[in-house]
Amino acid sequence: MSPSTNPIADPDKNRKQRMLMLYGALLATIATASLVALALRGHHRRRASALPKIESSIPTPLPDGSWRFIVSGDSRNCGDVVMPAIAAHAAQFAPAFYWHLGDLRAIYKIDEDMAFEAHKRGEALTCENYVRLAWSDFITNQIAPFGHLPFYVGIGNHEIIPPKNEGASKPPDNEDAFKRQFADWLDLPVLKEQREKDKELAQPEPYYHWIQGGVDFIYLDNASNFFPRTQLDWFERRLKADTPDTNTDVKSIVVGMHEAPPDSLGNSHSMGDDNGGAEGIASGKEAYEALEKFRDQSRNGDGSHKAVYVLASHSHYYMDNIFDTDKLTDHHKKQPLAGWIVGTAGAVRYALPENPPKTAKTDVYGYLLATVAPDGAIRFEFEEVHQADVPQWVRQRYPDALVPWCFARNSQNKEPKVADITHRCLPPKPAAAGASH
Repeated sequence: MSPSTNPIADPDKNRKQRMLMLYGALLATIATASLVALALRGHHRRRASALPKIESSIPTPLPDGSWRFIVSGDSRNCGDVVMPAIAAHAAQFAPAFYWHLGDLRAIYKIDEDMAFEAHKRGEALTCENYVRLAWSDFITNQIAPFGHLPFYVGIGNHEIIPPKNEGASKPPDNEDAFKRQFADWLDLPVLKEQREKDKELAQPEPYYHWIQGGVDFIYLDNASNFFPRTQLDWFERRLKADTPDTNTDVKSIVVGMHEAPPDSLGNSHSMGDDNGGAEGIASGKEAYEALEKFRDQSRNGDGSHKAVYVLASHSHYYMDNIFDTDKLTDHHKKQPLAGWIVGTAGAVRYALPENPPKTAKTDVYGYLLATVAPDGAIRFEFEEVHQADVPQWVRQRYPDALVPWCFARNSQNKEPKVADITHRCLPPKPAAAGASH
């Protein structure tokens, strides 16, 4: 599953020369745009080492019986730079696992990290070779940095994009291809044991769950912008199995998915946008209402409600309390579910929606740090990673300007045409209002 040692081959020498000239010009553009960032942050780069400097405060000691996990999503574009930084930064918290919420690589275009790593080797990455290597690249450069830490992988909409460029090899364009490529992660021992205990889903699926430390972790697959009926039926059975009548060990539920359900604060880029149509909106609402019902009707032995937490990415920013909207609270007559968007693992950053919470952030990278208490209550905090957190062994793979560019300029807020820096493998299509890839 690792990339070959010499993956780039272009028989057309003239084309290769033209591509090298193009990437040279693009690199010069990136370097120019990064001069300010380099001046301000150069001292960080000089201090960086294989063990990155951790600038955050010393972690608060865990209370007895508590434990931590980390989660984020959307690691295309600069994910090969940012994900190792997340792994290095999060090590101080000794998390029990990392959970990725989907969108591993761009697929519709060549990711900047892969393009400029090839450029430094004096090679031009074609769409054909990019598509063939993209997922292996994710495994090598984004999963491997976490070492032995359990890594749970989720599917996003970019995992089912079929690029249509002329001459491209067959792309990873469906969930079957995703299941084949990531079989080892979808069939981790803990997931396999859980399926066997449930007596359902004999084969690994992009939707799954496992119970750990009194928490049921459930991943739902809405890569196609909706939840299929078979998956919703499975989900409802999982919630029924977590009720006090059937399972007193589960004290809370954490549901991960790529796109947030409809009517959240990030509705313009979620299951509530035009991409999923009526089916996306209806199935998303059904899942949200099922969780709402579970929370309101299920209680632990001490009389407290079983807590429900919803985690999504898809939008490339950080935002908490995403379900505090008039529609989902009936004009603040009822309590919304606790929800977060954390699409901050390397993808090009988006503008925040209108009227975001004061705690929302864009033009940042990072992850959610979750601390689970013995009673199942979970505290979520956003941990930002900085350019200084990128390990030296990662930096040395790229031209000097690439890492500063990822942190300073990989943003639609700062570079409206950022998508044009690398070659597009799929013709652009009109986007829904307020939406992006």
